[in-house]
Amino acid sequence: MRISPHSAHLTYCSNIHPGESWSETFNNLKTHTTRVRKELTNESFGIGLRLSNTASIELLELDKLQQFKTWLESEDLYVFTINGFPYGQFHKERVKDQVHTPDWTTSERLEYTKRLFNILSVLLPEGLDGGVSTSPISYKWWHKNQDELDLAKANACNHLAELIVHLVELNAKTGKSLHLDMEPEPDGIIETTSEFVDFFNHYLLHQGIKSICASLSCDDTKAEGYVREHFQLCYDVCHFAVGFEKPGEAIDRIQSAKIKIGRIQISAALASSNLGNADLNEVSNQLAVFDEPIYLHQAVTKQTNGELKRFSDLGEAIQSLRCPPDEEIRTHFHVPIFTEEYGILRSTQSDIVETLKIWSNRNFTNHLEVETYTWDVLPEDMRTDIVSSIVREISWVQRTLDNVK
Repeated sequence: MRISPHSAHLTYCSNIHPGESWSETFNNLKTHTTRVRKELTNESFGIGLRLSNTASIELLELDKLQQFKTWLESEDLYVFTINGFPYGQFHKERVKDQVHTPDWTTSERLEYTKRLFNILSVLLPEGLDGGVSTSPISYKWWHKNQDELDLAKANACNHLAELIVHLVELNAKTGKSLHLDMEPEPDGIIETTSEFVDFFNHYLLHQGIKSICASLSCDDTKAEGYVREHFQLCYDVCHFAVGFEKPGEAIDRIQSAKIKIGRIQISAALASSNLGNADLNEVSNQLAVFDEPIYLHQAVTKQTNGELKRFSDLGEAIQSLRCPPDEEIRTHFHVPIFTEEYGILRSTQSDIVETLKIWSNRNFTNHLEVETYTWDVLPEDMRTDIVSSIVREISWVQRTLDNVK
């Protein structure tokens, strides 16, 4: 779905729909995505495709990929971005920290991501750039000390350099511009924009460049150009909001480092109002409704002195709440973006508005993707028809963009 006057595309991520096999994934697109398109537009509609490892293997069997491409054309749909963060099961069963498995220290993550790009290079229409999002290297707490964290970064860098070589070769073969969009999130090895810039500068532009030069027989300048073109940031608004990073400062930090932003994932975190003016017991009770067993809901409290305190899951944070010195709590729970208030709780919707305003003025990416994947674990009274909810979210983004121009 094109956004004027920019050459940008707005969609939603199909990781909303449960399904790990290719047949389940395809059925979701036929059942839900076609209805979303018909309710939103008469024009072509882009898909933010989520493919599990299993689905990616199955899609490349026989002539399924060509059949899918033909179906897309018949439905006036197109694929310009793929969610490659969750490798395996993402709904119904406990996911928690296993969403990072396998991580970027493994060849399994590399081969899966190569496969996704091979698929995208076939499906991506001419003239568009295509992106695949991915895990921020690994889950931080799997690594016991700084030496283990540094080793994980070094091993991941080797695999990422190999992927960049693959993308350079795909570009030479197909003429299509493809980029990996790494997605920092709370408790990932890469969690903040500062950590992203640090990894980019101290690993990819040193260790990674040496490997790329050796593989492609090119000089450092050429290799650096390849890194900057094919390794980009996935700016998930919810994730940075949980860590209290202000959109303007975060985006400036990335752009000052001359790093590209491959996509904006439009998402909202759950937050409290100022705890100094709130009934702490009621805040805790309302937060507890969102403390569910499937996904990680990392939480951060901001102290009255500005210090941040981080918790690996919401339950731990609720038990530690104190008022004062806690000023506010935010948690990694993707709540619907079109609603700002949830009882006495609220969302970080204002961070989305600020991000879209900055984007509208700078046009730093062609990919806008709504990513509220928690519909089936929301409190019962917040669950509605999934197609109507998706349409409502995308329509809210369109209206917001109209208002911030």
